[in-house]
Amino acid sequence: MIIEPRVRGFICTTAHPVGCATNVREQIGYVLKQGPVADCPKRVAVLGCSTGYGLASRIVATFAGGADTIGVSLEREPTEKRTATAGWYNNRAFEIEAKKIGRSPLTLEGDAFSDELKANFIERVREKFGQLDMLVYSMAAPARTDPVTGETYRSVIKPLGAPVEIKTLDTETGEVFQTTLEPASEEQTAATVAVMGGDDWKRWIDQLADAGVLAPGFRTLNYTYIGSELTWPIYWNGTLGRAKVDLDSKAEAIRGRLGAEAARVVALKAVVTQASSAIPVVPLYGTVLFKVMKQLNLHEGCIEQIDRLFRTKLGKAVELDDAQRVRVDDWELSPEVQAEVSRRWPLLTTETLGELADLGEYRSQFLRLFGFGIDGVEYTQDLDPRVVPG
Repeated sequence: MIIEPRVRGFICTTAHPVGCATNVREQIGYVLKQGPVADCPKRVAVLGCSTGYGLASRIVATFAGGADTIGVSLEREPTEKRTATAGWYNNRAFEIEAKKIGRSPLTLEGDAFSDELKANFIERVREKFGQLDMLVYSMAAPARTDPVTGETYRSVIKPLGAPVEIKTLDTETGEVFQTTLEPASEEQTAATVAVMGGDDWKRWIDQLADAGVLAPGFRTLNYTYIGSELTWPIYWNGTLGRAKVDLDSKAEAIRGRLGAEAARVVALKAVVTQASSAIPVVPLYGTVLFKVMKQLNLHEGCIEQIDRLFRTKLGKAVELDDAQRVRVDDWELSPEVQAEVSRRWPLLTTETLGELADLGEYRSQFLRLFGFGIDGVEYTQDLDPRVVPG
């Protein structure tokens, strides 16, 4: 079949196996050019390993840190007439490249929120690693079923207390417009915390600790986004912010059990992901941010951010913020960047978007998530969607 992008809003329902594999190899190439990472943990788990920051973490740990990894993600397999998810192709492309350098990765595909997968994961860790040195939690999902109660929670992206009028962007049409968001109910807020807070992260760590598969000096990282004041009305001051507060609380609880350095929330910069594309205001903010940071030679994608995290931000002497988080959003939130983004923000209209922002970069990065728009890939080629090129 000839595989083309089928985009509806912030969802692309197809993925390109050759494009995804090429994207993975390009990220590996970037990491190899930076050289080895000193003192990298050698037995690393990545939950949410197939795209974005999770995939980048697995690549850096393996190709710069010399680690063997176990990854977990929820994917859709391909059929003869339908493509897989991008993550399915990414996982296999990663494994092909990792084995070429003598590493031995393992990937489990399933519902990471379930206790069944956690139990399977523990057994595979025992068989393959004995114990883990580090676990990266980089999961994003719209819903979660509590393994104890069986109740399914669905997250919402809403403000708290009162309606919020905010400027946003239709990334398909390029239209900038005002929208009003109604506040979340208490039940919706609690459900968002249940999905996007730290409960599942802590549940993972507790079960791994109880099973005795955490090595001395074990560390766990959980990736988050805090953003700037421009996004706070819908982000930090909304349901998502409540989830972030819960995440900080769970990190403190994990440190209480495993030690003062055992758990860190890591704040990362805004990048294009399928999850972030669904949040009002964030795509518009991203298009402006990307243009400003590129002009200042500060722009980073997922692989550049995680490479910098592993190389410069994981030592014991690293500076932490007041909530004991590691900050790798420091370039995004620098006074120089934020002053220019804030200057442009009130000037943004449909007509000025091309001058003040970079919608083309945003669209390009979105399509890259699914293996499209990548140089050197022949997109008119007839492919079997079940085959990942080696």
